[in-house]
Amino acid sequence: QVQLVESGGGLVQAGGSLRLSCAASGRTFSLYAMGWFRQAPGKEREFVASISWNGVNTYYADSVKGRFTISRDNAKNMVYLQMNSLKPEDTAVYYCNALRSGEPFGSWGQGTQVTVSS
Repeated sequence: QVQLVESGGGLVQAGGSLRLSCAASGRTFSLYAMGWFRQAPGKEREFVASISWNGVNTYYADSVKGRFTISRDNAKNMVYLQMNSLKPEDTAVYYCNALRSGEPFGSWGQGTQVTVSS
């Protein structure tokens, strides 16, 4: 079982940048694709980005394509989300999770709050 701790969120003005980090425990981390998800107030959790186990393949939601970049460091058991050109609609709690057949299957962490002011 992979356990996850997200960090790096904060308050930023529109157009700014943040880099989120996800620290994963467990020796099987490098076997899994990983994803970032977000949940805005009053909305369901949604997919943001994913990365294959070896970092070769990445996928993005249309809403963040060209602005966000997902990466991973298997030697450090870390996954990152670089967020540029942030918009107020990016405001949400961001979570990472391991993926199985494209679906999150691990326990959700506490997430990290991202707030973008206009």
